[in-house]
Amino acid sequence: MHSRLRCSSSTQNATANCQQETALRSSCFRGKQNSEKQQPPAARIGSTSVGRSFTSRGLAGAWHVGKNLRQAQGYASESGNSKQEEEAEAREVMEYDVVIVGAGPAGLAAAIRLKQLCQEKGTELSVCVLEKASEVGAHILSGNVFEPRALNELIPDWKEQNAPLWVPVTKDKFWLLSEKHAFPVPSPFKNQGNFVISLSELVRWLGTKAEELGVEIYPGFAASEVLYEGARVVGVATNDMGIAKSGSRKPNFQRGIELKGRLTLLAEGCRGSLSETVIKKFQLREEAGAQHQTYAIGLKEVWEVEEHKHHPGYVLHTVGWPLNFSTYGGSFLYHMDNQQVAIGLVVALDYKNPYMNPYEEYQRFKQHPSIRPLLEGGKVVQYGARTLNEGGLQSIPRTVFPGGALIGCTAGFVNVPKIKGSHTAMKTGILAAEAAHEALSSMENPNMDAYWEALQHSWVWQELYSVRNIRPFFHHGLLPGLVHAGLDHYVIRGRLPYTLAHGPPDHECTEAAEKHKPIQYPKPDGVITFDLLTSLYRSSTNHEHDQPPHLHLVDKHVPETINLPKFAAPESRYCPARVYEYIANEDNKLQLNINAQNCLHCKACDIKDPKQNIKWTVPEGGGGPGYTIM
Repeated sequence: MHSRLRCSSSTQNATANCQQETALRSSCFRGKQNSEKQQPPAARIGSTSVGRSFTSRGLAGAWHVGKNLRQAQGYASESGNSKQEEEAEAREVMEYDVVIVGAGPAGLAAAIRLKQLCQEKGTELSVCVLEKASEVGAHILSGNVFEPRALNELIPDWKEQNAPLWVPVTKDKFWLLSEKHAFPVPSPFKNQGNFVISLSELVRWLGTKAEELGVEIYPGFAASEVLYEGARVVGVATNDMGIAKSGSRKPNFQRGIELKGRLTLLAEGCRGSLSETVIKKFQLREEAGAQHQTYAIGLKEVWEVEEHKHHPGYVLHTVGWPLNFSTYGGSFLYHMDNQQVAIGLVVALDYKNPYMNPYEEYQRFKQHPSIRPLLEGGKVVQYGARTLNEGGLQSIPRTVFPGGALIGCTAGFVNVPKIKGSHTAMKTGILAAEAAHEALSSMENPNMDAYWEALQHSWVWQELYSVRNIRPFFHHGLLPGLVHAGLDHYVIRGRLPYTLAHGPPDHECTEAAEKHKPIQYPKPDGVITFDLLTSLYRSSTNHEHDQPPHLHLVDKHVPETINLPKFAAPESRYCPARVYEYIANEDNKLQLNINAQNCLHCKACDIKDPKQNIKWTVPEGGGGPGYTIM
């Protein structure tokens, strides 16, 4: 059996009952393993429901076993529990060698590499991966022109194993846009040998590879708390499910579970809520001498276009319009397979004008005379949005802490000039796995220091070092930035003897509304451009309505006393899902209303709010977008 389980009880016969519960839950997991032997992984894991079949039922089944036993031991029913009883009720505990939070490229690469090392060296380590999305891949959004360097290292025969890398790049174009024209310029991206993919699909495939090796993947369970013993991280806990907005228990209440690991790897992606907690607690930025992280928001649609307009492998990037010359960002347009085209806009979140609306800028971009003809006659298949790291090498914190490590975009390894981060994220997962396996094999209290050392001597570090000065120079404007980027890319090649600093944090860049004029955006035509709620429907986002809000205001008065009068309610514009809107109350005064059920988990609010007054936390597991081809 891979996981070690224990439980606690406040009743007098705790020991006997605990042993009984452990035996029952162990049989549940043995049943899971036996069933895996009887059927091939492909039968367990379909193309759209990785890990949702038996693995997640195993964890849910453990919950139900514990629930039934507690009732048999004399616990009150859910509806009858007092608040004191609820707080005293212990969570179940599951123990692993390695607990990984996040089933993205980094988390799954780490899980796969750990199990590969176990096979190579004849060792046995229990590994679990927690994923807050309802299915593996459902929260994954990226461009994505994929560089297979890390995948080549992890699974060299990925072609034979039918990895979803089916469309090689055939053309690579770069345009500078004005409002009416497109000016071709030399492309700096060098995408030959790369592939146009859906990262959602690749992650689902990686999930199948991980489970085939014995990794336990639990989708639909959100890690909401870091567990400590003294100054050491010892795992995470999932949030309670079945809590009403009022805080009372609903009939379907399930207590959260503690997943304890000898090592914990946080792979939450950009602006991970647990990762931010750990970075602050252990002062990891200060330890590395790193600057604050900087961010952008990416908005993306997948279109199905007319057959004669579709050119698989065609890649286009643009800069310039619709953004002004002082706002960093650009667009992408990638021809996938099945007559599908991924199209999107990335806007840096250090923009100054509080009237800017990234979603509306994206709608304007699609109206460009060089873009609209491609989309005419087509239809939108899916919409989504997500923030991404832009800080580069300057913003990488120390990636290890007592009891674990940060991997992937949760620490920030996006190569901004390349517009790529999946390959670097996977490599950090591989490096962390190799350090973890060695530490677990040789130390009673393992640490991940070897990962931090290996990372700084890896091609990831070298790649980010060589481009470290390109993004900061765009603070001087688009044209000076392009000139410097060209010199750095073609001539200097990152060899300057200094490293440029970033500007202020993104939230501090928002200026008072009185310094800017409101932006009048055109109304959507319902053909190429769409209102936000229509787009939101295409994201398949969904949350249980009757649950405590996962978006918290530090000070409930700030929206009406500061954000509205000084910044003209910026949260109603930077959010790509209309989570925040100001509505007149009975006294005809505008008040902030939070539509948490709309949330795409993009984290823009946690980043861009001028007073850092909004804190994003995980909702019930399984909530959020339902991406399949993003």
